[in-house]
Amino acid sequence: MPRKNEKIGYACAYTPLVLIDAAGYIPYRILPMGECPDQAGQLLHDNLCPHVKRILDRAISKDLPDLAGVVFINSCDAMRRLSDAWRHVRPDDNIILLDLPAIADEAAVAFFAKELTRLIESLSEWSGRRITYSDIETSIDLYNKLPDIFAKLRERLRQGKLPGGSTRMQTLYNAAMMAPFKKSMVNLQQALAEPELPAPVTDGIPVFLFGNVLADPEAFTLFESCGARIIDDDLCTGSRLFTPLEIDGNKDLVLQISRGLMTRSPCARTFDPSQPLKMAEDILKRTRASGARGVIGQTIKFCDPYLDRLPAVRETLREAGIPLLLLEGDCSLRSIEQQRTRIEAFIEMFV
Repeated sequence: MPRKNEKIGYACAYTPLVLIDAAGYIPYRILPMGECPDQAGQLLHDNLCPHVKRILDRAISKDLPDLAGVVFINSCDAMRRLSDAWRHVRPDDNIILLDLPAIADEAAVAFFAKELTRLIESLSEWSGRRITYSDIETSIDLYNKLPDIFAKLRERLRQGKLPGGSTRMQTLYNAAMMAPFKKSMVNLQQALAEPELPAPVTDGIPVFLFGNVLADPEAFTLFESCGARIIDDDLCTGSRLFTPLEIDGNKDLVLQISRGLMTRSPCARTFDPSQPLKMAEDILKRTRASGARGVIGQTIKFCDPYLDRLPAVRETLREAGIPLLLLEGDCSLRSIEQQRTRIEAFIEMFV
């Protein structure tokens, strides 16, 4: 049996958090934050994803809580390299690498379900307790309460009524990524019970933010200091991680979890051949639904999937008459701060 408060680390929004919870562990998102010295270059190429390198820096610096294991998702080559390097840096850790298909058709969903079954077997072995379908159903019921509360908080954010704005929102996301579902639910319910701002915040240009990793709440404070009011997001460290899993109790539970993960709002590494512009069209749809006047894309250096998709996003938004600013960073607040002049110039277009 897992000891109380034992954690399983993860670093990707496609990670099946409900299975980690069902095994009795706390899912713990290893975020690329902190002031660890740059050491990942000893094991990984310099021109590699900063997200991966900063996570590895934390492992090398022992800047992590005790972990009962780590679940890696083979979402890109950099993540696979992180898995390899982790075995070298922390050889005593329980580690599993799950292969993630690049498409989400039925064959891919069935394949990923087999990977999830492999994870269930590994978690059962690590914990010394077999995970039952009842355990998984209980975890799904708990998890599915979180997206509903987050949706209500995002609506307050969109209306300018959430105290603390997007900085507070990201703080809530970060806390929920690293806490038991029950504790997260209590924390989010407390946030929802707080009085709304008596008068909606209207300062700043409403902006939709998309990209991969941007976890530091201070980055959102910086956007606001430049005149941008972030009112919605599509980030793997934001709304993308907390989407409901639609479950029919009469069907294969693991297959349904696989389908739920594979068909949620995708990052750039997941591609639908029948809808090559889907990511761009989804960003446009959410921008319009939120009422944003502009879009900021914040991506990580050397992220090939996003580099491949961004031209379509740029063209789709251009045709719709929606201004777009593309930023590239290294997961540090320093790299965002260096973009201040560009952000301010972008916002001045709307004044």
